[in-house]
Amino acid sequence: MPTNSDLYRSLYRIRRFEETVLENFPRGVFFGTTHTYLGQEADAVGVITHLLPGDIVFSNHRGHGHFLAYGGDMRALFAELMGRATGVCGGRGGSQHLQWRNFYSNGIQGGIVPVATGMALAEKMAERDSLTLAFTGDGTLGEGVVYESLNLAGLWAAPILYVVENNRIAQTTPIELALAGSLRGRFEAFGIPVRELDSSDVLEIFTAAGEEVAAVRSDEHPRALVLHTCRFGPHSKGDDTRAPLQVAQMRQARDPLRIHGARLGEVERGKIEGEVDAEVAAAFELALKDPFPIF
Repeated sequence: MPTNSDLYRSLYRIRRFEETVLENFPRGVFFGTTHTYLGQEADAVGVITHLLPGDIVFSNHRGHGHFLAYGGDMRALFAELMGRATGVCGGRGGSQHLQWRNFYSNGIQGGIVPVATGMALAEKMAERDSLTLAFTGDGTLGEGVVYESLNLAGLWAAPILYVVENNRIAQTTPIELALAGSLRGRFEAFGIPVRELDSSDVLEIFTAAGEEVAAVRSDEHPRALVLHTCRFGPHSKGDDTRAPLQVAQMRQARDPLRIHGARLGEVERGKIEGEVDAEVAAAFELALKDPFPIF
């Protein structure tokens, strides 16, 4: 099990990367758009920490935190957002379309779910003991292809864990205006067991995710983990219609760094933050100097 220091370092690396992206977007150094993971860091760290080298991760448009928790290189991710040749995909994929080792992301809402489900089935047919992990958001649950995928996953017993990060708002639409019924009922309709957790505590998420990952490995059957979370930043760069007070209250009550950081001493926490601040700054500056691809 990782130490409290290890977990805090992982959380803080994601936080500072995302803050650096938002701070520097107005400078024009990044191409396309971006969807930051601020506030949801404990989900990625708590779940992905359990994966083995052969396991497969499918992410989505809000995927920087997943990529970094998976072990992705920070400089390569900065460079990808900048369109540089040293980027994760040579500067051609941008923020939403990443592929590195067994990590895949796609910006099409719901589009990654059938691919992830198919990959899980392929791994099972090849008799490899790998687990597939698919991150989705509450907004994705309005897409019909998701339910076709869940039907086949349940019918054919795909070894996949669907993780729904319910930040309660799809772009600018609150969940109560977008989804009828319950989140868990959407999985249970296809015989897929569901676990729900309303927490920003990385230790609570780590424990729950570990049990779900172990169950998928032993049963070779799909499961779902619904994590009720909070998004601190805008949908992309500046399209947040929520009242500033609402966001401030979420930060005060649900900040995963505040919650877990309280478990560390002030000196230890400061040392980690100083080291990560230097790492992020160096990665950003190196990426800025990297060349553009030659087409």
